[in-house]
Amino acid sequence: MTSLPADHLLRDLTSCERQVWDALVQGDAAADAALLCESFLGVYGTGFAGKADHTGQLEHGPTVQTYELSQLTARALGPEYAVLSYHARFQRCGHLTAEDMYVSSIWQRTDNGWVNIFSQDTAAAT
Repeated sequence: MTSLPADHLLRDLTSCERQVWDALVQGDAAADAALLCESFLGVYGTGFAGKADHTGQLEHGPTVQTYELSQLTARALGPEYAVLSYHARFQRCGHLTAEDMYVSSIWQRTDNGWVNIFSQDTAAAT
């Protein structure tokens, strides 16, 4: 596979990442699962999580009420891999205040499109 121009890479990965967030807002575990590879690894303040953990959080419906992504940057890690890093401001369902974190997600380009293979969330300093 050939590398995408930087602006296309940012556009494509941003679209994919927003689909993950939209799945959290809509409580759509199937949409979430379709975006994650089988060996997905998430690194969070609570520890490590696999694909089943990520999709399982939607078992009882939406987990995020609103979100905004900013400071998005994409970097190719090779012809089939790229990382999207950004700032997220979001409000969890049932919470009164918004939270801020920085996220880095590694995506792999496959014949069927991009899949998320790794994500690390870091709470923003207050």
